[in-house]
Amino acid sequence: MSEMVLLGDEAVALGAVHAGLTAAYAYPGTPSTEILEYLVRHQQQHGGPRAQWCANEKTAYEAALGVSFAGRRTMVAMKHVGLNVAADPFMNSALLAINGGLVVAVADDPGMHSSQNEQDTRYFADFARVICFEPASHQEAYEMTREAFDVSERFTIPVVVRLVTRLAHSRGIVTVRDARPENPRHKTADKMTWILLPANARRQWRSLLDRQPDIRRYTAASPYNTVTANDSRGLGVITTGLARNYFFENLEDLPTPPAHLHVGAYPFPADAIRTFVGGLTRVLVLEEGYPFVERALRGIVPPAVAILGRESGEVPEDGELNPDLVRAALGLPVRAGVSLEGLHLPGRPPQLCAGCPHGDSFQSILSVLASFTDAIVTSDIGCYTLGALPPYNAIETCVCMGASVGMAKGASDAGFHPVVAVIGDSTFLHSGVTPLLDAVASDTPMTLLILDNKTVAMTGGQPTIRRSSDLEGVVRGLGVAPDHLHVLEAHPRRMAENTEILRREVNHRGLSVIIAVRECIETVKRGKQEKTAASA
Repeated sequence: MSEMVLLGDEAVALGAVHAGLTAAYAYPGTPSTEILEYLVRHQQQHGGPRAQWCANEKTAYEAALGVSFAGRRTMVAMKHVGLNVAADPFMNSALLAINGGLVVAVADDPGMHSSQNEQDTRYFADFARVICFEPASHQEAYEMTREAFDVSERFTIPVVVRLVTRLAHSRGIVTVRDARPENPRHKTADKMTWILLPANARRQWRSLLDRQPDIRRYTAASPYNTVTANDSRGLGVITTGLARNYFFENLEDLPTPPAHLHVGAYPFPADAIRTFVGGLTRVLVLEEGYPFVERALRGIVPPAVAILGRESGEVPEDGELNPDLVRAALGLPVRAGVSLEGLHLPGRPPQLCAGCPHGDSFQSILSVLASFTDAIVTSDIGCYTLGALPPYNAIETCVCMGASVGMAKGASDAGFHPVVAVIGDSTFLHSGVTPLLDAVASDTPMTLLILDNKTVAMTGGQPTIRRSSDLEGVVRGLGVAPDHLHVLEAHPRRMAENTEILRREVNHRGLSVIIAVRECIETVKRGKQEKTAASA
């Protein structure tokens, strides 16, 4: 055994490697990106296991299913909203007889540091009737991931490991153990357990329901669910995941330590909770994300016991937890801080990098649409979403991956003209291809502007699933008219020429697509640095 300093994401990745991982798949998304980045580096240094970026989370999940079907251990990683994209295979895979262990590592983002919502992956795991581990430390992230593969094969279900931003992106010391060998390749014994025709699916659903008592017994006995003794004041505290750390940070300031139950494995231990609340008058629930446990308690705790948490107001309904919020919920006085009078820091809103090629494209859009009073510009998830802010103020929507294309079609169908959709190259390949096919089918009067910076820039410069030069062929293959498909160099020296092409296509009463190409300046810098380092 040895010690390593790892990000929470990296602890999950290494735990998977040491569990005998054969292959892992992902689409980059903060705060989960570093899971596969670590595995990519590990593959480059050690020759395996296989680690691959995919077009989106759904395709990543389905590749992992193929590995599992072949009897080998696999992991798929994503952020919380990525699980929305992978929800179809995820929900259905709970009914399969998982062969090789399948672990679904999902990083939630309470506080929405880089996301559109705060959704809580524990609800997905509960909906699918599968086991979910929620680590409270880097060591637990490593250990739980190792164990999750065993549990997946034991109960023949996918197993979720749920992280949150503060754990995913902080570093801690992890004691690692020897790696296990990979599973031998072997097909599932009964292929009908993998063919979800209605007759088979009904049988598999019944089988999953029949396994629930065993699953609950397993998580109830998990060492990650712990209880400390009651206290005479009648207060009990239930923590989940990272919230335990914030509770412990305040514990020494309490006159008497309250009773404490921690949940790290789901389904949570209902019987242990019933025993825990015996003799208590109040239970404070501290959990990152939605009031998942808090709501469930109202069905298993006697009405005389007051349940406190996000829904009752002791903890804010939204955002991350922190030690000060937990301190207030425990009734402790506010910690005195240092006040610096007269020091006013200027605001630092996010903005595109100086010289970003997207800025040139936004300038063209603003120039072309200045003469229209009824224009709509829909946009998408990526660096270019910052075009909503000064100095551009150029876009009007950002909902989910690929929505810019579908929303532009709908706005055009509603009678608006002109309508421009803005999407990045990776986002287009992730979720923009199918709505563009809808627009092709009806020759919708709209212009799609694909901003191709040759990388997944927002999450740190991961490679796109296809080369930049392939995009034109993809779009042409969908049926976009060649006369209204243009590939441009997004550079200031071509601003006038590009603006004129955009102006012409905006006025076209049919579908047009413009691909504006120039590599992200940050990946250009990094490429030069790597080349210099390699030649030194």
